[in-house]
Formats: sequence, structure tokens, C-alpha cells
Amino acid sequence: MARPKTFDALKRKGGDVVGLIVDYLKQETVGPLKSLGRFVAFGTIGSIFLGIGFILLLVSLLRLLQEETAVFHGNLSWIPYLIVAVVGVVIIGLAAWRVVSGPAKRRLPKPGAEK
Repeated sequence: MARPKTFDALKRKGGDVVGLIVDYLKQETVGPLKSLGRFVAFGTIGSIFLGIGFILLLVSLLRLLQEETAVFHGNLSWIPYLIVAVVGVVIIGLAAWRVVSGPAKRRLPKPGAEK
């Protein structure tokens, strides 16, 4: 017994709908995930390089304070370490402050404010 033509047409259209849904889901999930992965990768690499750079700058500040100043010898040899530690904490504090009060905070509505 042969199938009716309407059944074959319905099956073909159903396959088209499924294909359309699969293509749409790929477009709306795979594309943004690829761009998000690229964003995270470049951000991570940049953060690593910035961290290494700041560490090298802090070590160079320590060496500068130890070698070029005659004040910090003997019992005061611990002061350059304290100065470098304070500078490092200030840099970390500035970075944390910038992350907390960055562009994302400006986009969020304030609690209790209605549009």
C-alpha cells in the first residue's frame, strides 16, 4: 500500500523545521561561545603579562632602594621591603577598585530606581 502524498510532504516539511531549528541553535550558541572564548583567552593572557610586568617593576624598585640609597643599611635594611610591599598593596587595591567600579557597575540600575 502506497503512502499518501500528503504524508510525504508533511514528513519533508517536518525535516525542514528540525533542520531550521538545529541551524538556529548553532547560530545562537556556537557563535557567541566562540567569541566569548576568544575574549576570555585574550583577557587571561593580558592579565598574566600585566602581573609579570608589575612583579618585575616591584623587584626593580626593591633593588633601586637597596642599591642606590645609602640610608637603608644596617638596622634599617627592612624598610625597602616594607615600601615595596605597600606599593604592591596599593597597586592591588587600585586594580580591585577599578574592577568593582568599572563599566559593569554603571550599566546596572540602582536598587529602588524605577524606569
